[in-house]
This record gives sequence, structure tokens and C-alpha cells, in this order.
Amino acid sequence: MTEMTHEETAPTERTVIRRYGWLAKYDKETIYSILDAGLVCHIAYVIDGQPFVTPTNYWRVNDHVYWHGSAASRMLKGQASGIPICFSVTHFDGVVIARAAFNHNINFRSIMAFGNAELLDAEAKRVALKAFSDRVMPGLWEHARQPTEKEWKVTSVLRLPLNEVSAKVRTGPPIDDEEDYALESWAGVIPVNSVLGAVEPDPKLRPEIQMPGFVSKFRL
Repeated sequence: MTEMTHEETAPTERTVIRRYGWLAKYDKETIYSILDAGLVCHIAYVIDGQPFVTPTNYWRVNDHVYWHGSAASRMLKGQASGIPICFSVTHFDGVVIARAAFNHNINFRSIMAFGNAELLDAEAKRVALKAFSDRVMPGLWEHARQPTEKEWKVTSVLRLPLNEVSAKVRTGPPIDDEEDYALESWAGVIPVNSVLGAVEPDPKLRPEIQMPGFVSKFRL
């Protein structure tokens, strides 16, 4: 795999990051790490002249991102018809406090991808949904009752090739104007992290059913 740096050319004109271009990342390693750290995306599209931005779950397999929903969904039907879409993911990593109000910032990791979604056939859909379940938590798919034929039929899965995609990443301390470093104002970063809470069994769970190991051992 050939990696690109932010100094190299973006995959397409649409993915070039012009504003704060020094934060741009175009290499697959960075882009895939941002995708693999999340489960919720936002997909923008236009149907009959009306713009929509829909939050939904996603997962990545190789050079594609996938999402699913009801086969009757207007969103999925529209996206499956070949309309242009914009797919984005953002992680909020910290509050950056500067000496000058103009320089306050946040640390973040984000990606934006453009393209046209593809509707999966029945066989590919089954493989993709198992991959999604195991992406959420390894072992989850085999633990649960398998989908019925009716459940399979009412679910659609779409995928988007990661051909037009770029990342934008901000890390580190505040960047102030040179003269502002002499000010008495405090400056620094408050990191923001996702942590797991205590497991909460379903109130309707029968008391004799033990928690499976893949749940008790789960880590982000």
C-alpha cells in the first residue's frame, strides 16, 4: 500500500482541503483509523430538491464503507438509485484553550467521502450484516437468534467505495500569536475520551442467564 502525506495531491478535486490545508490527511492509514474508531456517520444527499443529512451506523470492510436500514426507507431507496452522496465521520478529541479568544479551538479527527452508493444483493447483504454485528462486538452475531427470511427481506445494505475521501485532523496544544505568549491567561487542552460504563443487564433478563464472556471482556 502506497501512503500519501498531506503535502501530496488529494484523490480528486472535491476532496482537496483548502481551509486550514495543513490539517489535511490523504493516506489510507489515517483515513481508515478514523473510520474504524467510530460507528456513527452522517450521510448528506438531495431528493426532489430537498437536502437531507441522516445519521446512521456504518462499518468498513477493506476499501468500502457500509450502512443498512429498512428496505422501505426513502433514504436508502434514494441513495440506491445512484444519487450523489457525501459521507462524513467526526470524532471530538478535546477542547483547546488559547490565550487569545480568537485562537480557541477543538482537537478532532474527521473524514469526508463523496460518491454513489451501491445496493448489495441478498448474498452480499448477509455477509455484510454479519461483519457489522461482529464490528460492534466480536461474537455478537453467533450469540443471538439468526434473522428470519422476513427480517432479511425488509433490510437493505448499501456500500460506498472509498475512492474520493480525505481526512482533517487537529491535535496538540493551542497556537497563539507570538506576542500573546506573554499574557497571563492560562492555556492548554482538555482531552475528551469515550469510556465504557458498567454493563446493565436487560430488566427482563431471566436471572439464571449468565453474562457471556465476550460482553464482560469487551473493550473499545
